[in-house]
Amino acid sequence: MRVSQGRERPLTVHHLNQLLLVCSLVLLVAVAAVRISSRSGLPSLLVYLGIGIAMGQDGIGDIHFDNAELTQVIGYAALVVILAEGGLGTKWKEIKPALPAATALALAGVAVSVGVTATAAHYLIGLEWRQALIIGAVVSSTDAAAVFSVLRRIPLPARVTGTLEAESGFNDAPVVILVVAFSQAGPVEHWYVLLGEITMELAIGAAIGIAVGWLGSWGLRHVALPASGLYPIAVMAIAVTAYAAGAMAHGSGFLAVYLASMVMGNAKLPHWPATRGFADGLGWIAQIGMFVLLGLLVTPHELGDDVLPGLVIGLVLTMVARPLSVFLCLTPFKVAWQEQTLMSWAGLRGAVPIILATIPMVNGVEGSRRIFNIVFVLVVVYTLVQGPTLPWLARKLRLGEGPEAADLGIESAPLERLRGHLLSVAIPEGSRMHGVEVNELRLPAGAAVTLVVRDGKSFVPLPTTVLRRGDELLVVATDPVRDAAEQRLRAVGHGGKLAGWLGTGGGRDTG
Repeated sequence: MRVSQGRERPLTVHHLNQLLLVCSLVLLVAVAAVRISSRSGLPSLLVYLGIGIAMGQDGIGDIHFDNAELTQVIGYAALVVILAEGGLGTKWKEIKPALPAATALALAGVAVSVGVTATAAHYLIGLEWRQALIIGAVVSSTDAAAVFSVLRRIPLPARVTGTLEAESGFNDAPVVILVVAFSQAGPVEHWYVLLGEITMELAIGAAIGIAVGWLGSWGLRHVALPASGLYPIAVMAIAVTAYAAGAMAHGSGFLAVYLASMVMGNAKLPHWPATRGFADGLGWIAQIGMFVLLGLLVTPHELGDDVLPGLVIGLVLTMVARPLSVFLCLTPFKVAWQEQTLMSWAGLRGAVPIILATIPMVNGVEGSRRIFNIVFVLVVVYTLVQGPTLPWLARKLRLGEGPEAADLGIESAPLERLRGHLLSVAIPEGSRMHGVEVNELRLPAGAAVTLVVRDGKSFVPLPTTVLRRGDELLVVATDPVRDAAEQRLRAVGHGGKLAGWLGTGGGRDTG
């Protein structure tokens, strides 16, 4: 099978059926691969890339695909969805203290990494300075999908997780600007011009992202949509709007979508668990599609001469450039050496550098195919090395935290005409709400537990009803006390019946 660049035959229903069959089979295989990768510790990135390679011209599928421009467009769209999903899952209380350090890593850290890596590519590999700078910029961006998926499975200190997640959400913007600048014909702009462009684009993207996120969350909290399934769609539509508005205003669309999603993710939106599940599913589809397409674009039999350069550049990036940038950027913030060591090793690369490597291909830069191959080898090898070893390194550095009380799953449905809210509360395993009586919740006046679902049966609770793990509660709260009721429920979920006296806060603390 060959993807033709010439005249296409009309698309028929038969062709559409074949395409849908192939896509569904790929998704089923990829979903099964998620389970395999989670059990074996093999990064899912490699599994999806393997599927794409197997479908390509050197594999069993024999699909000849070389459209770098289409890959870049689809990759950008997938990255928007991935950043939106990551922003929705980012907790402001964790990321707030880490913002200065993350910003330093995303700006100064990228500059240090680009300089060191480009110098190594020029003097050790013999690449021209333009090609060396392109490679240095491409691989200096940590991958949001890789960071979000790996770090949220490891119980790390909040400052470490917050710094790495914020860095991965912020550093795409300056890296894209650098790669585009280095890939253009003619002389490269002076460093102060690039610095001004980066600062301006980040400022515009941040302003638009925060504004769109705030307006979107305000609207979703005050307008009752006719169906709960519309809320997840509306949230993702607002996130994409932030990207489009930021990009059209000549700002960073990637930063705009991440910040807009983070604002909405911390705004206690209605039907939040359903929204998170929908966004998580879209994020997986975006990752699968993006990685499979990148696997199709690579030509394995052409990689032989680029394996050694990829390993050398990756070694310099991992062992010199990344640790140096972390040390220079985080030492002023008095970050402990153990945390600096882990963050140096956790500079995960994934699909983003491979997507960025298509920019010089689209612009016709000399040697761009070799750049793509080197980046591909580097990402595959060092993802295989870094991802599975992160939990081991965290244990060796004694940075793993003990198990915490499981957070409650609270879903809110606005009752617009009644000026109230119906909160659906799921008590998970590990919640300290287990064993608490209903009257010990001490909900604010205007909120009450109206129904308990236990073992498939529902009943109206008494004040002395003891709550258990696995229960689902329906709590009705008037509009003025909705936030206080949810805050109190979460406090009891983390601190038990003594939440107020133990300092976990939430709601009133009367007898």
